Amino acid sequence: MTNWTPHEKLNAWLDDMVALCKPSSLHICDGSQEEYETLCQLLIHKGVFVPLKQRANSFWCHSDPQDVARVEEATFICSQNQEEAGPTNNWRDPVEMRHHLLKLFAGCMQGRVMYVIPFCMGPIGSPYSVMGVEVTDSPYVVCNMRIMTRIGSSVLNLLEDFVPCLHSVGVPLQPDEKDMAWPCRHDQKYIVHFPETREIWSFGSGYGGNALLGKKCLALRIASVMARDGGWLAEHMLIIGVTNPAGEKKYMAAAFPSGCGKTNLAMLQPSLPGWKIEMLGDDIAWMRFGSDGRVYAINPEFGIFGIGPGTSTSSNPNAMTTIEKNTIFTNTAFTAEGDIWWEGMTLQPPSSLTSWKGVPWSSDLAIPAAHPNARFTVPLSQSPILDPLWEDPKGVPISAIIFGSRRSTVIPLVYESFNWEQGVFIGASLSSEMTAAAKGEVGKLRHDPFAMLPFCGYNMADYFKHWLHFSTKEHLPRIYSVNWFRKNSEGQFVWPGYSENIHVLKWIFERTSGEGDAKETPLGFIPEHMDLSGLNVRIASLFSIDNQAWRKEAEEIRSYFALFGERLPKELIDQLNALEERLGV
Repeated sequence: MTNWTPHEKLNAWLDDMVALCKPSSLHICDGSQEEYETLCQLLIHKGVFVPLKQRANSFWCHSDPQDVARVEEATFICSQNQEEAGPTNNWRDPVEMRHHLLKLFAGCMQGRVMYVIPFCMGPIGSPYSVMGVEVTDSPYVVCNMRIMTRIGSSVLNLLEDFVPCLHSVGVPLQPDEKDMAWPCRHDQKYIVHFPETREIWSFGSGYGGNALLGKKCLALRIASVMARDGGWLAEHMLIIGVTNPAGEKKYMAAAFPSGCGKTNLAMLQPSLPGWKIEMLGDDIAWMRFGSDGRVYAINPEFGIFGIGPGTSTSSNPNAMTTIEKNTIFTNTAFTAEGDIWWEGMTLQPPSSLTSWKGVPWSSDLAIPAAHPNARFTVPLSQSPILDPLWEDPKGVPISAIIFGSRRSTVIPLVYESFNWEQGVFIGASLSSEMTAAAKGEVGKLRHDPFAMLPFCGYNMADYFKHWLHFSTKEHLPRIYSVNWFRKNSEGQFVWPGYSENIHVLKWIFERTSGEGDAKETPLGFIPEHMDLSGLNVRIASLFSIDNQAWRKEAEEIRSYFALFGERLPKELIDQLNALEERLGV
């Protein structure tokens, strides 16, 4: 066994990976600034990174046009039993899949460096954190992982057990062969999870959550299985602190499908005087019960992997401040002045632009300059509204859980569940209009329970049951539904959103304090009176409930629930029956 590191188990695994992938050399990442700068210079030399003149220590790059988003059709949960994966996951027999992957990975890193990234999801030293080690042949992945997770010597020194994560772009190099600008496989991509053995194997893609294996792969798909087994929750949720003018502070977690405004809400700049929002994270929350019986959450991530298009000084000024330096931009447009641009950043595009594909672009072209899923990777520590407890190893107490979706009709602006079980029903029946964050038909409505459809690592019916299991506990957070995207008959949004979302958070804040007027409806409690000062909105357009439309919605939910068969918890059918009874079905 080679003494790559002081850790026998890690050394044995690395020996196996070297023998399988056959890299030209191996580099243990120490996470230092010097190492990061060296890799950035390597990527500049390869023509992958272009330094930005307008943003310090920042870079622009663009991917292969066929490697631009998560590939859900190539994402697999290889549990030993297909029923454990459930009907919403792609499943393959783990023995057969491993045999297939071994053929793909054999010699896949020839001519490339194998980078070894020890990383920690969560604060280093927290009992709630999870260690992983990713091996990859992509320096782009190393640079992004350094921003998104805590990596290097500080992790290696504390490493005991770890989740092994194998990644390769799948393009070996022969001697003197010229490399691709963005190596990937058009024909074969696999993002594979083995939940029982806590392993992740990813082949063929160099982009985002397909390649940054600490993110969706570990922090959600594998962690959701860990959470089920350990009695906690690994969720696709932002975490924010909300402080009222009197100085009282509460923490909230919120789940939205990708591309539906999570980052905007996490970095909200409130329009109401005296109210303050501070962020702990914009994407993932791990939640456990504390000794006082309350739910506590940590953000396992160290950075933000945010969607660019639509982000501007008017929609998200805090995000624009965050990305002024030390940021990697992928698949945005590039200006002649050496800066980045995307649709929505300014009213008019700059006069001279290079598109996300690296070719000249003009407004005469009927295509966007930036890819709709263009991303920025930036340290969370650069946020101007970072919560002082963002790295507290105990986490922060959660008073409210919010489920949000992108719906043009039916769903009102906000309502509160009657109880925990009905709140779980709201999460389980969540559906949203698709965005560009994943491959698929943009705008098409799809069910996305708890915003976890692409990220739950086991049977979602059992996941619902896991949430319901906590219904007998005291001090549970209250659960809410929100929808910023409702439209009128002319197709116009009826809610301004963005900074004005503080009006909704204020009502939720007051409700969790036992205050705030509310009236009962078939869906739950909606505001009797909401502070809408300064807004030109029609109350009826925000909160009207169309019983006929909701009867159709209930039918659709029942049809969807049938997908899970007898494994679906009876409590959810009881909640659906009760909803239909309240609607007068």
